[in-house]
Amino acid sequence: MENSKYGQHVVRQQIEKHEPWPTMEWTGGKDFNTEVTFMITRIKEPCTMEEFPHTHDFDMYLYFFSYDPDDMDSLPAEIEIGLGPEREMHTITSPTGVYIPKGMIHCPLNFKRVDKPILLLHTSIASGYEKASIIKD
Repeated sequence: MENSKYGQHVVRQQIEKHEPWPTMEWTGGKDFNTEVTFMITRIKEPCTMEEFPHTHDFDMYLYFFSYDPDDMDSLPAEIEIGLGPEREMHTITSPTGVYIPKGMIHCPLNFKRVDKPILLLHTSIASGYEKASIIKD
């Protein structure tokens, strides 16, 4: 709404990235001039989303939940995520949130089993999403 007093606070979005994972993204710096970025991604089949451990210069949150609004108490998937320099592996099989503090090494992120579509809500406390460093060994 060009002539609206508050129209800049309402940002409509479409899927920006179609494959391999349909994703909608609201980038704080571009869309709202803020320090929060949201990505919503649908996962339909097993995959490795992030192979290499890396860090960010901001806090990040990952939320894994069912795509089925009638069955939000379950997560029809098995996901593994590595945390810390030791790559301590955590298995996710129910609706889960993961907090990754600024500078914390994390990944790989592996969707080992996906029985029905699920959603990943990725929140970065930053105006955009960038990897600070990738660790390959």
